[in-house]
Amino acid sequence: MAQPFKIVILGGGTAGWMAANLFAHKWAGKLNDKSLRVTLVESPDIGIVGVGEGSTPTLKRFFSMLGIADGDWMPQCNATYKMNIAFEDFSPASGIKRYSHPFISQLDTFTQRAFMVNARTRRLGLDTHTNPGDFLLNGVLAKQNKGPQTPDNFPFNIEYGYHFDSHLLGAFLQQHAIGLSVEHVQANVESIKQHPNGDIAELHCKEGMVINGDLFVDCSGFSSALMQKTLGVKFNSYKDNLFNDSAVVVPTPISEHIPVETTSTALSAGWCWKIPLTNRFGSGYVYSSDFIDSSQAERELKRHLNLSEDSDCRHLSMKVGALAQQWQNNCLGIGLSAGFIEPLEATALHLTQISIEQFILEFEEGGFTNRLQGQYNAKMQHRTERTRDYIVAHYKLNTRNDSEYWRANRNNMHLSESLLQILDVWYKRGDLEAEIKRQDLSTHFNAVSWNCLLAGYGAFPPLATKQPGSGDLYLEQKIESFLHGCALNFEDHRTNLHNH
Repeated sequence: MAQPFKIVILGGGTAGWMAANLFAHKWAGKLNDKSLRVTLVESPDIGIVGVGEGSTPTLKRFFSMLGIADGDWMPQCNATYKMNIAFEDFSPASGIKRYSHPFISQLDTFTQRAFMVNARTRRLGLDTHTNPGDFLLNGVLAKQNKGPQTPDNFPFNIEYGYHFDSHLLGAFLQQHAIGLSVEHVQANVESIKQHPNGDIAELHCKEGMVINGDLFVDCSGFSSALMQKTLGVKFNSYKDNLFNDSAVVVPTPISEHIPVETTSTALSAGWCWKIPLTNRFGSGYVYSSDFIDSSQAERELKRHLNLSEDSDCRHLSMKVGALAQQWQNNCLGIGLSAGFIEPLEATALHLTQISIEQFILEFEEGGFTNRLQGQYNAKMQHRTERTRDYIVAHYKLNTRNDSEYWRANRNNMHLSESLLQILDVWYKRGDLEAEIKRQDLSTHFNAVSWNCLLAGYGAFPPLATKQPGSGDLYLEQKIESFLHGCALNFEDHRTNLHNH
């Protein structure tokens, strides 16, 4: 009888259990002509980092693939809906206090062209309406605090993300994976044995267990026990263009009004997130330790949130960058062990899910061998670096002058060629959509998203002295009345949460 193909995942948390669920679901106990055994090994002594509690709409696809309805998991994880990310105080000199980056839905097909035309018209010096949240349905729903659920006869798909307690989500995914026959081993790995060719052979545990496998998945977090410490894969730091390396986090009481958006507010040496759950707000200050120390950051966060000095905060370190190869030998790096881009646009879980899905595709197409390893690594490097560029742009384009941190970010010239080309096209009044397509960037942040960022920051040349007084598609196409009419099909957030 043929030996089963063994996938061994080192580390739990959201990344580990997400991988376990997708492997077990996709291959349903059988890999090629062999039976499949998925084992997840995690230490009972190591907690979950739990930096991010927000997602992009890719997580909606994850649950849909597994056949898990919102009502099956959201109440167990204190989860709420997320339609939008609001940015405050990043570009005060432009006169814009706050802008929105809504998740793009099918209905936006009718209005997004007007938004991009208006933004390009404004780049030509004409005064047009360019507030992204007014052109996109989820921006309007966020202002009205409405959730994404629609009547059965509503003909359009609505995209949305979630806010959730990452510890509770990890526990939910664990139970679901065990229901898919994933073996859960609680043990402390002491040493790792390799084959002569460098492949990982066995995990040796303090408790005396020896766990062997054919494919290993490193979900050990920032320690990257398999990829970096065992296989010696190089880690490329993004420190030269993403300065933030630390965070201080604190929970605060939830309000009667539970928003459907994450709020990101610029502070003196970074920014603060505010994420609504059903039982609390989760807040944290992401900052650079080169510009402010941990005690100063904690005091600034407490002042921002109007908290007392004795409020209990937790401090975290972040390792921002990515592995040079995310699949090496017979080992795949997933989640924090593969890399991390700071949480400004909730990209961590998104990239985790994308990397697992991409690996499944490449592994299958390559006949369940390493044949397409190079292709996988190239694709994930492109994804990761282009996501990094979008985050870098938030700092490069800031117009704050209140601290050295923001001035250093604005003066930072460590920009990729890809980002330089995007900014060049934008400021030279070129076709940004064509440039996004030329660079093949639309898989994550498409032309609409780039317009949200650039228009949201007010990154425009001065207005022309003579204005024709017309040419505003927002008014001409009656977009406000159209979107408000569409929004009549939606109910408030709390009603959505009760109607799972």
